[in-house]
Amino acid sequence: MLRPKSSSTFLLQPATATKSPSSLSTLARCCSSVATDPFAIAHALSAAAAPPSPTTGPRLHASAIKLGVSGDTFTANHLLIFYSRRGLLGSALAVFDEMPRRNLVSWTAMVSASVRGGAPGLGLRLFASMLRSGLCPNEFAFASALSACCHQSVEARGSARLGLSLHCLAVKAGLDGDPYVGSSLMLAYARHGRVAAAERVFADVVSKDLACWNAMLEAYVSGGCGYGAMWTAALMHRSGVAADMFTYISALKASSIGAEFGFGRQIHGLVIHGAFGSNTSVMNALVDMYFKAGQKEIAVGIFGKIPRKDTVSWNTMISGVAHDEDAMAAADCFVDMLRSGCGPNQVTFSAMLRLSGAEEDASLGLQVFGLAYRHGFHDNVLVANAVINMMSRCGRLSCAYGFFCSLGARNVMTWNEMIAGYGLHSCPEDAMRIFRSMVCFGERPDDFTYPAVLSAFQQDHDARNHEQIHASVLKHGFASCQFVSTSLIKAKVALGSVQGSLKVIEDAGKMGLVPWGVSISAFLKHDFNEEVLFLFNLFRTDCAEKPDEFILATVLNACANAALIRQCRCIHALLVRTGHSKHFCVSSALVDAYAKCGDITAAESAFTDVSLVSNDAILYNTMLTAYANHGLIHQALSLYREMAQLQLAPSPATFVAVISACSHLGLVTEGRLLFSSMLSAHSMNPTRANYACLIDLLARRGLLNEAKGVIEAMPFQPWPAVWRSLMNGCRIHGDKELGVLAAEQILRMVPNSDGAYVSLSHLYAEDGDWKSAEDTRRKMAENQVQKVQGYSSVEI
Repeated sequence: MLRPKSSSTFLLQPATATKSPSSLSTLARCCSSVATDPFAIAHALSAAAAPPSPTTGPRLHASAIKLGVSGDTFTANHLLIFYSRRGLLGSALAVFDEMPRRNLVSWTAMVSASVRGGAPGLGLRLFASMLRSGLCPNEFAFASALSACCHQSVEARGSARLGLSLHCLAVKAGLDGDPYVGSSLMLAYARHGRVAAAERVFADVVSKDLACWNAMLEAYVSGGCGYGAMWTAALMHRSGVAADMFTYISALKASSIGAEFGFGRQIHGLVIHGAFGSNTSVMNALVDMYFKAGQKEIAVGIFGKIPRKDTVSWNTMISGVAHDEDAMAAADCFVDMLRSGCGPNQVTFSAMLRLSGAEEDASLGLQVFGLAYRHGFHDNVLVANAVINMMSRCGRLSCAYGFFCSLGARNVMTWNEMIAGYGLHSCPEDAMRIFRSMVCFGERPDDFTYPAVLSAFQQDHDARNHEQIHASVLKHGFASCQFVSTSLIKAKVALGSVQGSLKVIEDAGKMGLVPWGVSISAFLKHDFNEEVLFLFNLFRTDCAEKPDEFILATVLNACANAALIRQCRCIHALLVRTGHSKHFCVSSALVDAYAKCGDITAAESAFTDVSLVSNDAILYNTMLTAYANHGLIHQALSLYREMAQLQLAPSPATFVAVISACSHLGLVTEGRLLFSSMLSAHSMNPTRANYACLIDLLARRGLLNEAKGVIEAMPFQPWPAVWRSLMNGCRIHGDKELGVLAAEQILRMVPNSDGAYVSLSHLYAEDGDWKSAEDTRRKMAENQVQKVQGYSSVEI
């Protein structure tokens, strides 16, 4: 038997999963000749890559020791390769340690074995030792070391620096243009989001093979560069390189990232043309792409054509259905998966549990959790996090906390889910307690931890807790993280600390459009109207981006709340310059702002400019409300009829405006008809505001008993405003008995209502019952209720 020309030949031979009868006979002949020919061990080990018996390898190893050739570098290398392919890293290390002489193949095989065996740190240390021994790595050693840099267990920042060092070594060794090394370099850069570096590596590779193209595609997809991936896939197709399953999967992901679903349909055609319609992984990617395109029927049709559905196929289907928050459809799909005999994994259970949390009760979620426990996934961190999320959203915080405490392993997301659960139900002390425990246990908070704990303090006024969270944000270096800083700004504004919010904005540095929009909205929500305008000017100074329609609408709402007519006109000029004056959201806010500032003529002009190019129900509702508030009742009713002619679907806000207009004119019959048409003609259930308008209409016209009947019959619990409308009607029409009843209901709900005392006193006085009027005033003084003084604001 001849000895091979080079010991590295065996390193390139792939391991096969099965052996043909001829291979098995070759293995038997090799084993029988070991006793007479030591070099037959190498051939036997190479043939035994997937042996029929697990004892074959150790027997050959024992024969090598018996013959005294175990120290031979050629034989030891084949032993290393054999143990590496079988995943026996410990045995490979034992052989490697006993080798008296090691060559390049020995080191390369050991580096590869370590990486494939799940010990990337060991592989990198062996690679460094190989360099110190004076050997120059080959393309296989570089590829293995770069794979170790991409491993999840390796710290990201350190692996990035190490990847750069390996790139330098590859350039020094003249291997940077090798397709094998180039592919590994591109994947290493892709892991750290350095797409531009991957592009430079791709350009330096002289002879690009399929793996090189696929690596570049994967780098684009990992970096979220959908258009770059689509361009690369098209260039690859024009170059004549035949695509494989990985090419199609990356191209379909790219079409979803870039929302270019026409490109995805072209890839679908190539998949059919290339006879990949039976490939399960490619079909799974197609189903996912069509779900993201919103074409549910096509996705379901493709799913039905997959010949061999795996767990990923069912997970894609469940996730696609769950995107529409259709819990029952996802549950039916999950049942079909179980009936098909395909076993669910942690992703399946996580998706089902998170979808179950949207249900009113936890029955479905608990059933899914029972199945997860039965399949042995109760200790899986991904499933455990979903269980906490499900229980929290179903309101079972005590169960969620009990389950959280019973977990043997937790990651930062587990802590975040428990904190977010308390934040969802506004339990600030519990959220803060879990946060402190997290820090005490040595878990480092991330950029999701702080928004989760701060969400629990939106209504809390304990400044000390806010300051502790702020200090932790600064300590852990998250002050410049826009996601964290935005949550901190919202919490500071809820606390009423304007200066604190501005300090957070200053510490955050440059903020994007979305954080600025959220911050400005937070100020508006808590009635800091003038501060909104200050913040808007600061945004225009510090941010290079132009304001979007949401920021502009928010600023206009602040002008409306504070009746700042001059500022409103300035914002109007800005809208014309930026091209937002025709946007229905901004134009509606502009009409509302002018109307609330008292300039109904400017409001009409703004409405007319937009209604000529776009008919929108929200815009018409805003103008209707403006007319009703200014007492222009005929104009409001005329606009409502115009809205009906244009077949614009009315909303509850529409009927609030027109019924209020009927109330001012005393059109009781028309108001009743409009109210009843909500359900009969538009299939719309009246809201609380609609009932309040109807009660006010009836009370103003003296139909007090009918108004009282509406209060008692409506599907909502009465609130002070409706009783106040009835009481005002009683005062106007002199019904003291019913007015007293309405006043008593108001004082029962709001004991310190100054308006109820004053109206009741006036009711007694107008009826001539001066003693009862005096008693009411005295009782108001005894309860220390003072009438709130009115005020007016004038812009100077």
